[in-house]
Amino acid sequence: MIESLHHGAVNGVTGSCHELRIGRAESGAMGVCPRRDRPLVGPGLAVPDSHLGILIDCGLFQGQEEKQRANAGDLAIDFPIAHIRALIVTHVHIDHVGRIPHLLAAGFDGPIICSEPSAIMLPEILEDALKIGFTRDRSLINRVLDVIRARLVPVPYGQWHEVFDEGECSLSVRLQRAGHILGSAYVECDARAGDYEERVVFSGDLGAPHSPLLPEPVSPERADRLVIESTYGDKDHEDRGTRRYRLKQVLAHALADGGTVLVPAFSIGRTQELLYEIEGLIAEFGGFWSQLEIVVDSPLAAEFTKIYRDLKPFWDAEARALVKAGRHPLSFEQLTVINSHEDHLNAVEYLAKSHRPCVVLAGSGMCAGGRVVNYLKAMLDDARNDVLFVGYQAAGTPGRDILTHGPRGGWVELDGERYTIRAQVHQVGGYSAHAGQSDLLRFVEGIPQAPKEIRVVHGDDDAKAHFKRLCEDRVSGSSVLIPGSA
Repeated sequence: MIESLHHGAVNGVTGSCHELRIGRAESGAMGVCPRRDRPLVGPGLAVPDSHLGILIDCGLFQGQEEKQRANAGDLAIDFPIAHIRALIVTHVHIDHVGRIPHLLAAGFDGPIICSEPSAIMLPEILEDALKIGFTRDRSLINRVLDVIRARLVPVPYGQWHEVFDEGECSLSVRLQRAGHILGSAYVECDARAGDYEERVVFSGDLGAPHSPLLPEPVSPERADRLVIESTYGDKDHEDRGTRRYRLKQVLAHALADGGTVLVPAFSIGRTQELLYEIEGLIAEFGGFWSQLEIVVDSPLAAEFTKIYRDLKPFWDAEARALVKAGRHPLSFEQLTVINSHEDHLNAVEYLAKSHRPCVVLAGSGMCAGGRVVNYLKAMLDDARNDVLFVGYQAAGTPGRDILTHGPRGGWVELDGERYTIRAQVHQVGGYSAHAGQSDLLRFVEGIPQAPKEIRVVHGDDDAKAHFKRLCEDRVSGSSVLIPGSA
C-alpha cells in the first residue's frame, strides 16, 4: 500500500502539509489507495506497525484559514506521527514550515530533509516565527533552533537520498529546483511496498518561468502520481516585459509627484526579485531615476537579501552575468535598509510628510501584520501614494480587502480601525512567485508519460476546480481529483 494523505492544504492556499504512507495493505495486496484524503485513524491513535511515512511540509494557516483555526490548540498536530520517519521541506515560506515547532513538540524526532539553501534559511525564518507565535523566551527559542539545526539534512539538487529501507518498505527522495524562491524544490519519491513500486511527485510551490534570479523548474522525468499546487490554476501572469513596463509606470508616478510606493512583500523571494528589477530600471534609465530611494524596512527581509547575495551559485545565468559585469542587483547605491523599530517609526513619519519619491518594501506580504501596517495607516488616505501588490492575497487578509475595495475608494480595517483608501492600488501579477495556469499545465504536460493520478491541492476552490477541468481536458489517461471534495 502506498497512499497520499493531506493534513493541511486541502482547501485554501496555506497550511501545506502532506504525507506519503507506505505499508502492507490490509488485504495483503500491494497497491495504491487513491482517494483517502485523511488518515482512517484519529489523533492519538496508532498507525499499524507495518506502516511508515514521511511528511512533506508542515505549514501555518493564514487569512480565512487562520481565523478558522484561531485557537492555539488548532495549531497542534492533529494526526498520528509515530510512524513518520522524516520531514521533507519544499521551501521555507511560513505557510510550509511554520508548524515545525509544533511538530517537534508533538514528539517528531526524525530528520528534516531540504535543499542546501533551505538548510541555511530555515532556522532564520523559524526564529522569527517562534518569536511571533510561539514564545518570547529567548532560551527556549535557542533550544528549539538548536534541535532544528541538529536535525537538518541538506541534500543537493538532483541527488537521491534514502530515507528508510525497513522490511518490505523503502523510500528514497530527490529534490529538484522549483523556481519559487531560493532553495525551493519539488520532491520526487521512489516508494516501495513489497513488490509494488511507485514514483510520487509533490510539487511544493512552483515558480513562474523567466522570473529574476532563479532558474525555472523542469518537469520530472517520471511521475506515477502527481500532487500539484494550483494557487493560480485559473489564470496566467503577465509576461516579464509587460510586468516590467507596469512596474516602471508605478515607479514613474512616485517620481512625478514625490509619493511613496508601498510594496507589501514577503521577506523571501518577492523582495529580492523586486530589488533585482528596480536596480535594472535605475541602471537602464539613470538621470532622474537616480533620485528614487529604495527602502527595505524589514530586518528579516534584509537578512534574507544578504543570504541571497551569499548564495550566488544558485542564481540563474542572467543574474550571475550581471555580477560578473560589475553590477550589484541586490546591493546598490539607492538602497537603504531599516532595522530598528525606532528608525522604522521615523521613516513612516518622514515619508508621510515629505515629497521625496521612495519605494518601501515591508512585510507582511498580505498586510496581516508587520511594519507595512504602520505605513498603510499613515499613507493610504493620500492620493500621491501607491500600493503595489506583487503576490497572492489570501481571502480574509487586509491585502485582499485593499485590492478589492481600494480602486473603488473604499476602506480597510487595520488593527480594529477603518482607514479610507485614496492611494492608487495596483497589482502586477507577473511578480508572483507562483507559476501561472499555463506554467502549471506545462509542468504536467512535460512529464513524458502522463501520471496515472493527479491530485490538485493548495488553491482556492475555484482555482482548483478550473485547473482540474483543464487537466482532464488536456492530460489523457490521468485520473484528476481534488482531495477533500465530494
